[in-house]
Amino acid sequence: MEDYNMIIESLSVRFVKAKNINILKPVTIENNYDIENSLILVNGGTLSFGPDHETCQEGDVFFIPGGRQVSITYGTHNPISLSKDDFLNHKEEYFKSYEHEAETEEHYSYVSFEAKAFDSVNFFASLDIPPFKIHDADKVRSLIRSINGEMNDNAPGKGRIIKVLTEHLVVELIRYILKQGLFVEQFATNSTYFKDPRLIDIFTFIKENLGEDLSNKVLANVANVSEDYVGQYFKMLTGINPQDYIEYQRMEQAVNLLRTSKKSIREIGKEVGYKDTAYFCRRFKMMFGIPAGKMRRRESLINV
Repeated sequence: MEDYNMIIESLSVRFVKAKNINILKPVTIENNYDIENSLILVNGGTLSFGPDHETCQEGDVFFIPGGRQVSITYGTHNPISLSKDDFLNHKEEYFKSYEHEAETEEHYSYVSFEAKAFDSVNFFASLDIPPFKIHDADKVRSLIRSINGEMNDNAPGKGRIIKVLTEHLVVELIRYILKQGLFVEQFATNSTYFKDPRLIDIFTFIKENLGEDLSNKVLANVANVSEDYVGQYFKMLTGINPQDYIEYQRMEQAVNLLRTSKKSIREIGKEVGYKDTAYFCRRFKMMFGIPAGKMRRRESLINV
């Protein structure tokens, strides 16, 4: 239990967005992908996901860890299947946000957030767990509704309350996972490598030097291990090789810059470590399913 407390205490949580959504027409979005973690509460109707079309009923919550691709069907009755790119071009036909009262039988509430261990590691992404359904979790449901309620209110202290509620939501999510005995091996692995100061040094160095040379040779010097061993060492503790982790961190920072700055695509690519703009654009579209310029124009898949 002490290991789990250490993990929770290490997390820095940042609220990203929240909305209530009416479904105007049923739609399946293939290969949905986003940097942030998302919790989607089914207030009315159904939601299904994955290759087996597992269904979430009214009152269920669907959790998508940041960085995981998944097919999602919003609504029932012959949904239209679209790529993420096509959906983004026509999302007003399928989604409509609401503040207080839903206008359709099928409607959802969602909250997106970041949760980083030691302000460096995307915690839920590091677990390498699939999207999953949360059933019979009253506190998680209540917190999602409370956050959306605050979003639609202009009372003093709104931002502070949303921050506190989001932190509570992350703790309740972890408690649910532990109580249900989910992903036990992944949590055990994380609790082990979060104790290793050399790995934390690598995470911190990568975060602070995304635009620089992050070859295995450089990482080996940071961890004070051999160049031949550093890749094996990193993968042994985290389950992924360091260069895949670095690319994910670079792309995450690229998304943040696209959403928050006016820098050109070329400048952003260079800032996160890609000297070849064309290669950066190819890798970006391969990861997110849409061009970098389109990501800039649309903040997220379900932000309507």
